[in-house]
Amino acid sequence: MLLEARGLRRSYGAAVALEALDLAILPGEFFALLGGSGSGKSTLLRLIAGLEAPDGGTLLLEGRDITRDPPWARPVHMMFQSYALFPHMSVAENIGYGLRRAGVAKAEQARRVAEVLALVKLEGFAARRPHQISGGQKQRVALARSLVMRPKLLLLDEPLAALDAGLREQTGFELRALQRATGAAFVMVTHDQGEALALADRVAVLEGGRLMQVGSPEAVYARPSSAFVARFLGAANIVEAACLSLAAAEPGAAAYALRPERIRLTPGGEAIGANAAIGQVREAAFRGDATLFVVALDGGGELRVMVPADDPMPAMGERVALAWDPDDLVPLAA
Repeated sequence: MLLEARGLRRSYGAAVALEALDLAILPGEFFALLGGSGSGKSTLLRLIAGLEAPDGGTLLLEGRDITRDPPWARPVHMMFQSYALFPHMSVAENIGYGLRRAGVAKAEQARRVAEVLALVKLEGFAARRPHQISGGQKQRVALARSLVMRPKLLLLDEPLAALDAGLREQTGFELRALQRATGAAFVMVTHDQGEALALADRVAVLEGGRLMQVGSPEAVYARPSSAFVARFLGAANIVEAACLSLAAAEPGAAAYALRPERIRLTPGGEAIGANAAIGQVREAAFRGDATLFVVALDGGGELRVMVPADDPMPAMGERVALAWDPDDLVPLAA
């Protein structure tokens, strides 16, 4: 275990930011803290970094209690969303700032700065100032400044939020490659479900200061533990057992999550037996490789259905039959 949080609590006046949170980070993993505004994810990051103290609970790093250690006494570094580069320093000077503060010999400073410049593919930019490089390059400088200190744990606060859509995916892949190359554990805070699912080895979903679910992206997406997690990680139908004829692989739940891509749509077809319904197409949203349809059901309610681009597409107002398999119904906690 690299980092373990036990019963962490943090409040700001009457507002509870974290509520008795337990969490473990493994060595060398890419971990995503995912949640909306006010979920507690940024507060947790600041507690791990030592920028704030918890009201209760314990933080252990490799078994050592660091709960009250100041930031500089922890082998943990944090890359802020703003990058916080010194405008009067060159790229190389920015990267080597922490080494100079730590009293590392000049020759070793130069060697380690050159090493991380190569790692982040900025070898030819050492002498430039921050205003002379792009946003994506500034991010790599900020990342290199943390990596040059060889932290056991690197904290990333919304690292892709300031980038445009074209850069975001590529930079995400670069982050993942750097994490693998260095072997350090990365903990990334994000509100973007796609980023978390694409990059992380494990994802923690937070809401209202509480940990809702932890697991691999595949497991959390395919087997959400609650209606909140199901909806937060993408489009999800929350189906009540009393409202539709269901034959689930795991019977007995009051409600189930049913992903839109797991539903089969047949234009003009008929609903036969359990795990089927019939209705009318009410809305359609083109997504490029698929179209999301909202189908108003004859018995009341609606289902969202994702139809791949190569499949037959129903027209607006057309009657359609829907069907799904028992294993597609994921039981939700009450």
